[in-house]
Amino acid sequence: MTQEELQKQVEQVLEEIRPYLEAHGGDVELVAVTGEGQVQVRLQGACSGCPMSEMTLRLGIEQVLKEAVPEVKEVVQVA
Repeated sequence: MTQEELQKQVEQVLEEIRPYLEAHGGDVELVAVTGEGQVQVRLQGACSGCPMSEMTLRLGIEQVLKEAVPEVKEVVQVA
C-alpha cells in the first residue's frame, strides 16, 4: 500500500469515528501518517482538554484504526 493510500484509508476511518466525538463536543484532526505506521492526530474541541482524552485516543481512535487499517501501528496525539 502506498503512503497516499494509507493516509486515505485513515481519513475514511476517522470520518466514521468523528460523529461520536462531535456528539460530545469534540473532534479529531489528522496531522500525519508516517511510513512506520504511526498516525498523528490532534484532538479538538471538548476532547482537547478532557481528562478522558487518553482513553478516547487509545480505546476509541487507535483501536478502531488498527482494526480497520492493519498497517497502523500506533496513534499519537500531537499539540
